[in-house]
Amino acid sequence: MAIGLIVLAIVVVLVVFVIGMYNSLVALRNQVANAWSQIDVQLKRRHDLIPNLIETAKGYMQHERGTLEAVTNARSQALGAKSVGEAAKAEGVLGQALSKFLLTVEAYPDLKANQNFLSLQEELSSTENKIAFSRQAYNDQVLFYNNKIQMFPSNIIAGMFNFSQKEFFQIENAAEKSVPKVSF
Repeated sequence: MAIGLIVLAIVVVLVVFVIGMYNSLVALRNQVANAWSQIDVQLKRRHDLIPNLIETAKGYMQHERGTLEAVTNARSQALGAKSVGEAAKAEGVLGQALSKFLLTVEAYPDLKANQNFLSLQEELSSTENKIAFSRQAYNDQVLFYNNKIQMFPSNIIAGMFNFSQKEFFQIENAAEKSVPKVSF
């Protein structure tokens, strides 16, 4: 009888352990999904600002059609991204196209003085900062989740219930990784 109670106690402890580990893995997976949705919200905001920015600039930048089209095409690719890796790559291309666009704007003093354009540019800058913060928060969550599913003993439970690693939001573009050169 005593042996039966000990075996029962061990089984109960193991069941409680498995349930606790499983629930913590589910919570981490959901935190990763939430962190991605925060990036997605900021990327949508960025994507929504771009057409207004381009429309405002069109009247001033008649000879820069290629630059405007590059931003528009990069935005379309970014909107069509399906995975974290695709989104990171497409957002890198979009960031590069926007940088080129904003550099081109420097040659148009009337556009730089346009209040609508300045307001949109400020919103875009604020959104870029929010995207950077969201990327960092997402990658932190992915790191914590990936560590949890790879470390013993939670890796056993993760393997049993098919928890898989999540992809980091990494910048593919070397131009975005490098520090901009500032000279006066």
